Amino acid sequence: MKSKIWFAAFSFLLIANVCKAQFVKKHGQLSVQGTQLVDKNSNPIVLRGLSFGWHSLWPRFYNEKAVSWLKKDFNCNVVRAAMGIELGDHSYIKDPEFSKQKIEAVINGAIKSDIYVIIDWHSHNVNLKEAKKFFDEMSKKYAKYPNIIYEVFNEPDYETWQEVNAYSEEIIRVIRENDPKNIILVGCPHWDQDIDRPAEDPITGYTNIMYTMHFYAATHGKYLRDRTDEAIKSGLPVFISESAGMEASGDGPLDYKAWQDYIDWMESKKLSWITWSVSDKDETCSILKKSANSEGKWKEEDLKDSGIKVREYLRKYNKE
Repeated sequence: MKSKIWFAAFSFLLIANVCKAQFVKKHGQLSVQGTQLVDKNSNPIVLRGLSFGWHSLWPRFYNEKAVSWLKKDFNCNVVRAAMGIELGDHSYIKDPEFSKQKIEAVINGAIKSDIYVIIDWHSHNVNLKEAKKFFDEMSKKYAKYPNIIYEVFNEPDYETWQEVNAYSEEIIRVIRENDPKNIILVGCPHWDQDIDRPAEDPITGYTNIMYTMHFYAATHGKYLRDRTDEAIKSGLPVFISESAGMEASGDGPLDYKAWQDYIDWMESKKLSWITWSVSDKDETCSILKKSANSEGKWKEEDLKDSGIKVREYLRKYNKE
């Protein structure tokens, strides 16, 4: 009898792990219904994961094994490949081939690990010509994979919504010529906090478009959640593509209560969220210490407090 019970328990765990290992296979092609991100069966889905730091500053973590570890140990069901456009000697502007090599290592790692991946044009400025060329290439290459999400403009800073809108429509047009289905994320002014602007004047003529809001819990209070709630009520689909528990500078102490308030709010609204970042800079938001191996297999002592906490969140909420 004991052996039968043991076998049944073992079989259950094996099936659970197999299902967990096949996240994209289970959920497939994502789409937007109303304001909700849904899977291939039209069931609401929440993506939760980590963003890599700027590829041009922390390229050592941009590899398939690091992605695999984030899936295995952190329970990430999505990762974000943040391609630095201007910053660093190996930015996209200065070294596009190196940049694509690093970004594609994360993309391919996510496909192999069967999780979703955000291709993030990580800039605060309009670089229309370069962005069109890049997204044309990426959408031609990866359109067949339901794993792919495109983020066309990370954190516009001083651009107006009219400027961001015009830029985004051009990039969306390029992507949609090659990839008619995969989700596209659009940024908004003031470092992705003026989510009310696109709510007043959303992009029309395309499907499966979502808009990004970013928060750093120790700086951005309830007012930003209220603003986002109003945008959602107006019909705007929202995706939290960058967030963390410290100040907006990325430094300062973690505010655990403010972070938990945001987590509770996102979970209650079924909003997908990404935490910043997989990097080893001497700052609070970089989740790793210098001791961290480039290819994952991080021990507890390799993680900063932010890394320990976000791993706790991901393990708790990404149960499947």
